[in-house]
Amino acid sequence: MSAEYQDNLEVGEWQGITTDWKPTSRRPAIRPLNYLRRLARPFKLSLSLSRSNNANVPARLRSTAYLDGLRGFASFLVYWHHHQLWAHSSTHQTQIFEDAFGYDGKYHFAAFHGIRTFFTGGHYAVSTFFVISGYVLSAKPLSLIENQEYVKLGENVGSALFRRWLRLYLPLIVVTFLYMTSWHVFGLWAVNAQRRDNWKDELQSWYFEFKNFSFLYNQGGDPWLSYQFHAWSIQIEFKGSIVIYSCLLALSRLARTARLWCQLVLVIYFMYVADGWYAAMFISGMLLCDIDLLAAKNELPRIFSRLHPAQSFIFHHFLALSVYLGGVPSVNSDVNRLKGSRGWYYLSYLKPQAVFDYKWFYLFWAAIFLVSSIPRIPWLKRFFESRPCQKLGRISFGLYLVHGPILWTLGDRLYTATGWYQEAQLAHIPRWVNTFKLPKIGPLGLELSFLAPHVILLPLTLWVADIFTRLIDEPSVRFAQWLYRCLLS
Repeated sequence: MSAEYQDNLEVGEWQGITTDWKPTSRRPAIRPLNYLRRLARPFKLSLSLSRSNNANVPARLRSTAYLDGLRGFASFLVYWHHHQLWAHSSTHQTQIFEDAFGYDGKYHFAAFHGIRTFFTGGHYAVSTFFVISGYVLSAKPLSLIENQEYVKLGENVGSALFRRWLRLYLPLIVVTFLYMTSWHVFGLWAVNAQRRDNWKDELQSWYFEFKNFSFLYNQGGDPWLSYQFHAWSIQIEFKGSIVIYSCLLALSRLARTARLWCQLVLVIYFMYVADGWYAAMFISGMLLCDIDLLAAKNELPRIFSRLHPAQSFIFHHFLALSVYLGGVPSVNSDVNRLKGSRGWYYLSYLKPQAVFDYKWFYLFWAAIFLVSSIPRIPWLKRFFESRPCQKLGRISFGLYLVHGPILWTLGDRLYTATGWYQEAQLAHIPRWVNTFKLPKIGPLGLELSFLAPHVILLPLTLWVADIFTRLIDEPSVRFAQWLYRCLLS
């Protein structure tokens, strides 16, 4: 298996760090021309996304490669979701996307059941991220628990816990620092930026905000960064990671059946007793991983064996339910609005009392059904193992972090040029207004003037994400591993 696919699911989480590590030999200096060629290589990524035949797939993919592809595809859904809402906010049509099909007498293809996932599936994607993370973070420790290698388990979890903050926050530090610095170095204006008078004050504001945001037990302030609004999920990712590591150690000595029941009880507690929807998603991923590991050893509980003849029927229906529930209306957290939505009246009564924002309850089930279905539906698994999805999986974290700043700077200007603008753009970037005006013809979400900017934005964003992955994300993983090794006694 090529190294390209090794880092997608947190290589450091799959392989424990050994004390007999030795530094690798120094790499020869890269010539400037070859270096430029390497940086330009990601431009080919967007072109290769249209070629997904099996000949392009590496000969050897690990058994969970579909999770890489799923994460990559989910990152693209987040990208598309944010662009849809950003552009259509100028025409006050964002509620059409986030409301149910037919709500308030508005019927649009982009809001139809199932179809809406491909226009505003960002929350669905983020929920899937959390379930995947629970699965991935627990894979190696669970295999050690099954083999009763408790010393190695302690080493593995300790190493992973030490590196987790660095792995998540170092790339975010870099992208937010560069973004806020660009306001002062290049004089960039962004509609959502609260720019300070000078760079020194900006740096201080950035530091104060980031240190509070990145503190696990912070109880005040906004749950997001004003320098990267999309990064709210990074904080949740870290909290969920702590839940996983704690549960792994707490349940490690239990009998197998007791361990499975305890995980199920924790899922019920976090979702139905306490408003811990994200913890329920992480623990569900851990439970799915535990079940898959037992299935690989033919040691599943008897009930699963009895259901095996109906496996195809069950998981195809799980997939359909997942897509439907993943399109839960999300304008606000008012369950009465959900009751008034076509196709959601009866489902609205399933919401637990503990859950404040109802959408996370339905997205919890949507993500579980999706992650559990893919490895049991061959054609779907092949899709996520295809080369385009695997490439997206490799740059998924970079794509998640950089697509926002690109949208708020270049993207905003290109949309303004093609006719999508508001008063703020008229006041601050008047030269861009209608410079390449195109008609808003086509169905909602697929208008010509909306799609045209993506001729530039999509390949550029993928290119920047790939560079970010090579220069920032992957080195951050290696730095965390190196630091831990250096501090080992």
